[in-house]
Amino acid sequence: MSDDPAVENGNNVPAPRGRETLAGPEVIGVRKGMFGAANGGDTSGYGGLVRTVALPGESARPYGSYFDEVVDELEGALEEQDLVPANVIEKVVVDRAELTLHIAREHLLRVASTLRDDPALRFELCTGVSGVHFPGDKGRELHAVYHLRSLTHGRIVRLEVSAPDADPHVPSIVTVYPTNDWHEREAYDFFGLVFDGHPALTRIMMPDDWQGFPQRKDYPLGGIAVEYKGAQIPAPDQRRSYS
Repeated sequence: MSDDPAVENGNNVPAPRGRETLAGPEVIGVRKGMFGAANGGDTSGYGGLVRTVALPGESARPYGSYFDEVVDELEGALEEQDLVPANVIEKVVVDRAELTLHIAREHLLRVASTLRDDPALRFELCTGVSGVHFPGDKGRELHAVYHLRSLTHGRIVRLEVSAPDADPHVPSIVTVYPTNDWHEREAYDFFGLVFDGHPALTRIMMPDDWQGFPQRKDYPLGGIAVEYKGAQIPAPDQRRSYS
């Protein structure tokens, strides 16, 4: 086994690092302060911090590692299903030695089934879906990110789909990966992503009558006091500010 950290899994396959991109990072906003909070008491000491919010750009071939093989096999399988790969795979991103396929949401179910069933792919396990909210990513503010693993081939791939705030619908993949059931419910509960076709899309953490989606970046921080061992902890927007 090689001692070179750029060699992956001891197979002398160069691991990608800093792959060339077809376009630069896509800037979708600017954050101020350590946590991007506004109209609240920023007690972090980083209130003057300013940085851009950017999404990685599309990567250029060769992607490196096993990534080219996965993309080629998926595109070939889609063509056999009379689909145009360019209409299905919106963007291929290799960032931090990880492969992410940005998929048009209407084709998510077909792509998930292909990744699971194609013998050359065999991504048998979905370890869950994560919700992400980018208020500055206009027209695709909500993202659903799926983490797939091939036990057969020892590979990992990430799928990402987006939806606008005004139409937060994404197909459920529970029929393909049944263990995604509770993960989709959690993403719905916290981000408001509606997974069409889910067998029982109800809140899983918050009370059924809860208003709003607490992990969205525009969700208000304050207004709810917390009782802890008999002491009343003020709501975040009522705490002391050191600015």
